[in-house]
Amino acid sequence: MHPALSPAHRPAHWIWRPPPTGAVAALRQELGLGAAVAQVLVRRGYGDPAAAQAFLHPSLDQLHDGQLLLGLPRAVARLHRAISQREKILLYGDYDVDGTMSIVLLTKAIELAGGSSEFHVPHRLREGYGMRPEIITEAAARGVSLIVSVDTGIRAGAVVEHARSLAIDVIVTDHHLPEEQVPAAVAVVNPNQPGCPYPNKHLCGAGVAFKLAEGLLQASTLAPERQRKVLDSLLKLAAMATVADVVPLRGENRVLVHYGLLGLERTPNPGLRALLDVAGIPPGKAPTARQVGFQIGPRINAAGRMADAREVVELLLHATPEHAARIATQLDELNSERQQTEAGMVATILEQCVQTPVTDQQPALVFWGEGWHKGVVGIVASRIVERFHRPVFVLGEDPATGLATGSGRSVALFHLLDALESMPELFTKFGGHKQAAGVTLERARLPEFRQRLEAFAARVLSPEDFRPQLELDGLVTAPEVGAALVAQIAALAPFGNENDPPLFGLMDAQVVGTPRVVKEQHVFFDVEQGGRRLKVKAWRKAEQLPSFTGRVDLAVTLEEDRYDGWSATLREIRPALPL
Repeated sequence: MHPALSPAHRPAHWIWRPPPTGAVAALRQELGLGAAVAQVLVRRGYGDPAAAQAFLHPSLDQLHDGQLLLGLPRAVARLHRAISQREKILLYGDYDVDGTMSIVLLTKAIELAGGSSEFHVPHRLREGYGMRPEIITEAAARGVSLIVSVDTGIRAGAVVEHARSLAIDVIVTDHHLPEEQVPAAVAVVNPNQPGCPYPNKHLCGAGVAFKLAEGLLQASTLAPERQRKVLDSLLKLAAMATVADVVPLRGENRVLVHYGLLGLERTPNPGLRALLDVAGIPPGKAPTARQVGFQIGPRINAAGRMADAREVVELLLHATPEHAARIATQLDELNSERQQTEAGMVATILEQCVQTPVTDQQPALVFWGEGWHKGVVGIVASRIVERFHRPVFVLGEDPATGLATGSGRSVALFHLLDALESMPELFTKFGGHKQAAGVTLERARLPEFRQRLEAFAARVLSPEDFRPQLELDGLVTAPEVGAALVAQIAALAPFGNENDPPLFGLMDAQVVGTPRVVKEQHVFFDVEQGGRRLKVKAWRKAEQLPSFTGRVDLAVTLEEDRYDGWSATLREIRPALPL
């Protein structure tokens, strides 16, 4: 869709809450930080110099003891017994980055503990999300006696019962929110299950699997030094999954990602190296969390979205360098196909919104279409949330089955799973968590779903909530901006959910020269303030071109740039106003 045809941009509400000056001054004095970064740390809850020091210098000692996970000792004991008795073990995962990384790291841990396992990754289009009884039946026929679910299973109580009826034990490892009753498995390892004392409730599926792998290796005969090296290697997989699954990058998760990404600087695994190559990450360079989220993760996910995620597992477990290069190239091509499919669906939805404009009387949005690709509905929903700042579901209809299957994404104030649990009779299947969820229902019930979701959202959200909130982390002036400031900002990384790149206000700057539109979408322009000129990049903001003139306030992120050393990226622009 051409920018001129897209729904109008809705200006954000700018918020600046100055942190206590005394706390900022203390960080500057004790840690030698600049004012801008000290402001960020205080505003994010690290005003105590010791807490700020621990944040800026994460340590593996900050990881929690996996034995605190309810069910983990029992899971380790059962898995250890299966290995020692040469039982057939099946790992049952999911088709996204979190699920596939969980399978790979647990497969490696089982091998190093002296066992072997097979795996099953559902085909998104043929099987859909979650554990299915027919797969369990097939596993029983092959002699499987232990199934370990990874990144799935916490709502599969009926499937676990089916496995028990076939004399198969099940260990459920998951991080999604459970129902009132957890499955009657031999062990359930999930920090979000009732009664679990584990401090970090935001581990991703691979984070939980990593803790199980750690426990299994500790119970093995592997020498401690060898255990440490293996866990350092597995940490790379857990780190990629943590970023890609968009769990909060605070506390333990941030430590996992910090050290896991450092380990990717050099990796002997041909599959990982091939993935980094197609994503444009050169050898000897550790990827950033942003690169994992936007360059590596989407290529891994493309297999599950557009084809078969088993390819990812095979890539990381068994591929030779030549085979790895071929699979990675295929993933790159699938990702391009995914981008084209996604862009077409987003354009179709936005055209509908031009014809029938979205109003404040629609606190939630539901879109559906025949043949819409089930592999991209979630990411399309994310794009529409970015546009309209309210919960969105996007579903594809299947005339052959009479069903519609899709995904939802949400805003911070709205809990998707709570909404779905208020209307469970609508769905043949549903699940998820606060910010993301999936549903399957009869096509004929789609209008009712839209109406009931809108009604639920109307009780939670007000029209003011549909206006984007832009909260500044600090204020800077053009003369302050440069390589030294950007280096201090980089120490706050890895960036991601709940640890976003700091957003700075550059107030009352003058646009100089003529802004340049690139590829009909992006705007590159210069501003001047205090005798210093800065270059600013504005991605996908060509529709706001009339705003790029005169005296303006800018909300920008400042980050390292492989070409220019550092860069300023625009989030929002407005005419210069007092805060």
